[in-house]
Amino acid sequence: MHDPLDERQFQIAVRRLAGSLSYGTDPSPFNGSGIEYVQSRPYVAGDPVKSIDWKVTARSGRVHVKEYAATKRMPVWLLLDTSASMCLGSQSMTKYAWAVQVATALALASLARVSPVGLLGCGTRDLDVRPSLSRARVFLWSHRLRGFRLDEQTTLARRLRQLGPRLDQRSLLVVLSDLHDPGALEALAPMAEEHDCVVIEFRDPAERGQLGAGIFRAREAETGRRFTAHGATRWLDPEPAAAWLRRAGIDHLVLEIEKPVAPRLRAFWSRRATLGKGSR
Repeated sequence: MHDPLDERQFQIAVRRLAGSLSYGTDPSPFNGSGIEYVQSRPYVAGDPVKSIDWKVTARSGRVHVKEYAATKRMPVWLLLDTSASMCLGSQSMTKYAWAVQVATALALASLARVSPVGLLGCGTRDLDVRPSLSRARVFLWSHRLRGFRLDEQTTLARRLRQLGPRLDQRSLLVVLSDLHDPGALEALAPMAEEHDCVVIEFRDPAERGQLGAGIFRAREAETGRRFTAHGATRWLDPEPAAAWLRRAGIDHLVLEIEKPVAPRLRAFWSRRATLGKGSR
């Protein structure tokens, strides 16, 4: 089964998940009053009285006013893997179904902090939504995402390379994938030098087991890569990717979908807030 929830249940679930996410004191992408104090300068005719800096005025003996600048909100880009491997699994809800829920909840939580949210589909479908502050747009793309295909190839690495030149300011990039694209990590590396990057990796318990078959030749549906395997071959070796992400300074969360998702997701973002990620 792909997603056991109907549309109403889905909206309730993502709103509840969004409400449980606490970005805490993370000051850069999600908190702030909307304006930042820059400096005080001498008063000129026409300046509003409410902007007078009384402390500086008292010290200098000359009327000064405070100047403010609008706080730039860090745009959030969600890069969601819509490829075939995300849509198949051993649980009632697949990796893909969970990824759609998590992406929608993160989008709603970001909007609650007045951070614009964009979406980039990382399969073969045309899903490219520029960052905005529209909740209606979030539910529109989440509704589209709930439909799925079983013949999509992954384009995560290519989408990352295409997105880089489009970003004109520091952004928060959240990759939601099972990382079956062999070129994804290499494409993510230059992005992490300029932007705050997070990888949320989804795993099905079946991927931790062995293939349980004789010797056979196969072709990976997503990438077209041909390989030979046998009964002792494991579906997935997660350690190289995890070690690479640690070295690159990219925050990495593994969500094993047979376990409760919300507590681990909430703890992950709270830890990021405590460590001050996003403010580098």
